[in-house]
Amino acid sequence: MFTKTIDFSKYSSIKVGQPTEVLMIEKGDTIPDDRYLIGGANNLLVSPNPPPLMMLSKDFAYITEEKNMLEIGAAMPTGRIVSYAKKHNIAGFEFCSKLPGTLGGMLAMNAGVKEYEIFNILHSIEINGKWVLKENIPHGYRFAQLSGVATAAKFKVKEGFSQSLLDSLLNLRSNQPHDPSAGSAFKNPEGDAAGRLIEAVGLKGFQKGNMAWSDVHANFLVNLGGGTYGDASYLMELAKTNVYKEFGIVLKEEVKIL
Repeated sequence: MFTKTIDFSKYSSIKVGQPTEVLMIEKGDTIPDDRYLIGGANNLLVSPNPPPLMMLSKDFAYITEEKNMLEIGAAMPTGRIVSYAKKHNIAGFEFCSKLPGTLGGMLAMNAGVKEYEIFNILHSIEINGKWVLKENIPHGYRFAQLSGVATAAKFKVKEGFSQSLLDSLLNLRSNQPHDPSAGSAFKNPEGDAAGRLIEAVGLKGFQKGNMAWSDVHANFLVNLGGGTYGDASYLMELAKTNVYKEFGIVLKEEVKIL
């Protein structure tokens, strides 16, 4: 293992943060249990005082196929997973094109798009060096209790990559902002949409400093340039408070705040 300084104002998708020392884990290393594991930082909001951080090195960015089973390292970027699936005519991974980041991040939160979720196609996950069947991992909507560090996952190979499905999922991006963000800020409450609720309390397009609730999609907290953690945190708390006052609904963060 080795340390690497990562500037989260450049590395994270929301472009908020500061240069921070991160421990890089290599194959064969004993993974510390006193550090927070990050991936592509696509759903992270990093505070000025984050906990000790670690990241899987490129040793964990691989794809192997054996006996009708695909094994993918947790550091593998989603874009490369989709490219592999397309090249080898493998079905099930089309929705990953809509989700930036790495496989590890997807596993940690059961990431998905509409009815498509990573656990739907998952066979098992390597957690702390041991393979665990998905049936033995508590999971649900944007939630997975891994109880350790995921370093790889296995998927049964199913033929039939769908370009039409890929295209239709990519079209969903037309209603998403192009400004830097961490994706959906809040999970959708059952039977409702966080974006609708935030818009209903008048916060769509509302700005604090250089952070704002997007005027394209109200559930996206966007950085208009040089936005700070303090302003981002303020806007998230404001949305939670106003939505609860108006609707009695507690919004739950989808973005991870460190």
